Amino acid sequence: MGKLTDVIKHLIIINVIMFIIPQLLQMDLTNILALHFPKNEHFGVWQYVTHIFMHGGFYHILFNMYGLWAFGSPLEQMWGKNKFLFFYFSAGIGAGIIYTLVNYYQFNGIYDQLIHLGVTPTEIQNILETGKYNEAIITLSNKDMSQFYSLYHSPAVGASGAIYGILVAFGIAFPNAKLALIFFPVPIAAKYFIPLMIAADLFFGVTKYSIGNVAHFAHIGGALIGFLIAWYWKKNQFRIN
Repeated sequence: MGKLTDVIKHLIIINVIMFIIPQLLQMDLTNILALHFPKNEHFGVWQYVTHIFMHGGFYHILFNMYGLWAFGSPLEQMWGKNKFLFFYFSAGIGAGIIYTLVNYYQFNGIYDQLIHLGVTPTEIQNILETGKYNEAIITLSNKDMSQFYSLYHSPAVGASGAIYGILVAFGIAFPNAKLALIFFPVPIAAKYFIPLMIAADLFFGVTKYSIGNVAHFAHIGGALIGFLIAWYWKKNQFRIN
């Protein structure tokens, strides 16, 4: 942590531009660049890349860019520019794909229940478009129906998946480096700290205790892809400069 390396500097610049310029020009690029559910009319394959450069607020981009600099710099210095760039986009895109697969599984589970209740595909599409349904016929909980609607409409944004990949790679490369959180300022070795963070995301992702609109499975997906690539590279000493 320290030196601002070339690739990370340019990634931060692009992210900041993508965050500030649309606000200055009062442009909403969400429907074009954020990652939408595949059945949503706004979905585009390119969004698996572009959503990495979109952020939902100041603190969202601040923490992501800090993580990119703090944990990505040692990796770029160790791997080189091309290798780091490949890793970053692999983790970010992989996070988006895994996030989509989990959402698709959850969406289809509720969809199949609605079909079992006798709701037609046309009626289901109307529910997704309006958010309204007949509670006398549809006996699913309000929470399930709200989730169904949200899965279809809520896009994902942010570099968090790629950052989680970087965190895991950092932990593999520097397992004894001491890390701490602002709200838990007790230094813990990376080899313990990072698995605890991922375990927390998994817990929040599969339970009702999630705080805020956080794409936990995108974090987990980025961490998984990051682990596989970093572990393979370390095992095989694969270097690209």
